[in-house]
Parts: sequence; structure tokens; C-alpha cells
Amino acid sequence: MTVRNRRVATMASADLHSAQSRGTTRLPSAGDRKLIAHCAAEMPRVGALVSTLGPSVGAGAQPPGGAERPGHRRGLAPQVRVHHADPVKRYDIDSIENRDPAAIRRLADWLEPFVRRYFRPVVTGLERIPRGPCLYVGNHNGGLLTPDTFVFGIAAYRRLGIDALPYGLGHEQAIRWPGVHQLLVPLGAVRAGHDMAARLFAAGHKALVYPGSDLDAFRPYRLRDRIVFGPRRGYIRLALRQDVPIVPLVAAGAHATWIVLDDGQWLARAIGADRWLRSKCAPIALSIPWGLTIGVPLLYIPLRTRILIECMEPIRFERRGPDAAADAAYVEACHRRVHGAMEATLARLAAERRALDRA
Repeated sequence: MTVRNRRVATMASADLHSAQSRGTTRLPSAGDRKLIAHCAAEMPRVGALVSTLGPSVGAGAQPPGGAERPGHRRGLAPQVRVHHADPVKRYDIDSIENRDPAAIRRLADWLEPFVRRYFRPVVTGLERIPRGPCLYVGNHNGGLLTPDTFVFGIAAYRRLGIDALPYGLGHEQAIRWPGVHQLLVPLGAVRAGHDMAARLFAAGHKALVYPGSDLDAFRPYRLRDRIVFGPRRGYIRLALRQDVPIVPLVAAGAHATWIVLDDGQWLARAIGADRWLRSKCAPIALSIPWGLTIGVPLLYIPLRTRILIECMEPIRFERRGPDAAADAAYVEACHRRVHGAMEATLARLAAERRALDRA
């Protein structure tokens, strides 16, 4: 480890020790200290890899199996136009007419070589995706980065086309942020709400939700192979009320792109983030290039990790409709069924991922 990287690890430990003395967080365990050292050691290697990927992204990169795309001559850069977000244009996040197929295709062409090389993804179960409307339910990983969303989107788009891609029901504050707004809305982000989902299903589209939201996205690293939905059951009521199947999407490895030491729920309450940001978490995390951050997280360079995703069998419930959605006991039973199946799948994928990394 270089002197600079040792300094990052030392500062992180010192800051956390100071917080412990004030009674605000726990002292990092031996496992946490190993992760701090790992994060610091990864900085130069990730930077070097990103540098080497730069010229190859969208330039002579080949699809899986070495097959060439039509018009793609080996060794020559294809003429790929990257999706450049308009930094000024504002979209109506209550409209389902903003999705731009050309922008999706350009982004997939540009991002796919990087995703394939950096995350070494394995995506299974795409043949289980039903025709027509459905509700994808995923575990939320990687904070604001959500790398598994892009991994799944590219794989589904390549195999099944744009009809398999969901519209994303996004946190209103997040998809209004400048830059994020201009990037995500043309890809299919809309304001989260049952009314928006109903309009999407009526038009024959699919929708994606992450029921755990910030509780899941900012869960501590030690819980990376668990799914944290908390008390949120709106996704079940939505599926019951609209009579659409739930298709669970389970990702393993995507939460290892950064190291969350504490989800900071206590901090979110102290600074009022649960009111002005509608977030119950203000995580204490380690990431590249920021090192230790406390509070509202930033976009970061992900640690290199293998991501496995499984699209599970659609789940249809025996009772459906408004009456079923209003039955709290039935909603809870449906939630336990979905959450239990997803946790079992995540445990299996995590074991498969460890085996692949050892091979």
C-alpha cells in the first residue's frame, strides 16, 4: 500500500474513532479495518483499469463469444454515438412519453463493453419474463450508482428488445437532480406512484421498483447478501390492485462496489434528512475517489466486482383486486412469500459468486 493510501485508511479509522468517542457510531471491527485497507489499496488499480478501458469502450470491443455485430469490423471503432444528456432540458416526470429508444440503444452500445469487462456479469432467467405488463421487484444495491440496474437492462435489451425493459419508478427528488434528470428520464424514469404505475400497466408496459429504497441501497456492507425492505409493502398492494405478476430480480455482488460502514439512520434523523430529502439514511461509507464520506452520498467509481443477477419465476397471487390489497394480513403474507424467495435466491447467488471468484 502506498503512503497516500495508508493515509486514507488511517484517516478513515481516526474519523470513526472520533465519532465513537462522541457516542454516534461504533468503532470499526477487525473486518471493517480490512475493508478500509482494501478500499485504499484498490484506488490505484481501479484507476488504472478505468484508464485502460477508456479507449476500448465503444471502440473495437466485441460482443460475448467473439461474435461481431453487423457492420463491426474487428480492430476498427464502430461509429457509436454516446447518449449525451441535454444539460438544460427539463422533462415532465409524470409523463410516460419521454422514453427514447434511440438513446437507450446508444447507451447500451457504449456501456456494454465496460459493464462486461468490469463487472463480469452473469444474468440468468430472462426467458421467464412474461409478455405484457408486470412489476419487476429488485433488491437495491450500490447507493445512487445501482450498477445492477444497467447490467440487467443491457442483458434484457440485447436478448428480448425494448419491450422487456421496465420504466423505473424513481424517487421524485433523485430524478429531479440536474444531470441525473437529463440522463435517466429519456431512459424511462418516471415519478414513483401507484397512479404512474397504473398508467404504465394500462399501456402494456413493465415497471421496476426497489421496495427497500434507501434502507436497502445504503445497508451496511456486512448485510450485502441480505435484502432489507423494512416496513414497505406498497409494492404488494400495487401488484394486487393492478392484477399484474411480480417478477423478482435478485442481484449478488452489486453492493460490493463500495463499503458502507453504517447506514446512518441516526444521522438522517438528526439532520432532518428524512424530512427534506425523504431519506431515512445518511450513510457512512468508503468509496473511490472520495474516501470516507458521511451523510448524503456522492456518485463514485465502483470497486471492481462480479455481479450475478437472476430473473425469478413470475409470482401471481391467489387473491387479487382492491379487496385483497386492502387486507393487511394478506398483504403481509404475500410480502413474506416474495421476500423469502428473493432472500433464498440471493443466498444461492452469493455462494455461486464466491465459487466463481475462487475458480
